[in-house]
Amino acid sequence: MAKTKDIHNPESVTAFIQNLQPSLAEVVQAVRQLILNSSKQVGEQIKWNSPSFFYTGEIKAFDAKEYKRDIAVIHTQKGYALIIFPTGAMIQDTTGLLQGDYKDGRRLATFKNMDDVDTKGKHLQKVIRQWLALVEK
Repeated sequence: MAKTKDIHNPESVTAFIQNLQPSLAEVVQAVRQLILNSSKQVGEQIKWNSPSFFYTGEIKAFDAKEYKRDIAVIHTQKGYALIIFPTGAMIQDTTGLLQGDYKDGRRLATFKNMDDVDTKGKHLQKVIRQWLALVEK
């Protein structure tokens, strides 16, 4: 079984968030905490120039292009938090949080403000936990 390298790097994520415009930083920080509070098996780092979250536990060997360890990435380029789940299509989302039907298996969730965080936060945590339950250990 493959084990994650020592890539958990919360300091880099904190620095990234501190450089955002204050209202966006508040949303990203809140989404970050929701994701991290979903499970102790979630780590964070900067990957793809954005805060990224990954499964930290043991996992079967896989091709890196399959993104089986990568849970979600927060993109902030348009003034809001766009959460990309690289393998989100495998989740049977009954909450309505995940959007899109991309051929590569991505699904997206948008958090525009703190009202969205309050409204969608529990759904985000449910989706993260569903994702974690599907990890091939």
